[in-house]
Amino acid sequence: MPPQRAWADAHEEDGSASLEFITAGMILLVPLVFLVLVMSALQGGALAVEGAARQAARVYVQADDEAGAREAADVAIRFALADYGFEDSRVATRVDCSPDPRDCLRRLGIVTVTVRVSVALPLVPQVLDLSVPLEVPLETAATQQVSRFRGAG
Repeated sequence: MPPQRAWADAHEEDGSASLEFITAGMILLVPLVFLVLVMSALQGGALAVEGAARQAARVYVQADDEAGAREAADVAIRFALADYGFEDSRVATRVDCSPDPRDCLRRLGIVTVTVRVSVALPLVPQVLDLSVPLEVPLETAATQQVSRFRGAG
């Protein structure tokens, strides 16, 4: 066999590049898509929990009484989280007041609303009994000051 023919036979490829491209592409693409979906879910959760806490603190300090303030804050949290598709079952809230924890709506009082949400990882079925967490908890707090003119006039 002439040397040129042996060299051509040894280096001949019969169209396996497309198969290699598809295989390598799938190996790299599937984790990349999952990572983008997870990061999108976490970013949406972070925006939702931050917006909910901020709006709840705002409506809390503008309410007329304590009961109305808590109800308005709960409604604000539900609406803010519903915009991002979160259910009420995954939400925990806490209201802290200073300087007097018993009187949140006193003049120049400070109200801090903390909202905690668990963000489920996308494309992971909840029925799996894995030793890794299937949700990521996100928590944020927002603080507002009661107006110095509250009750005046």
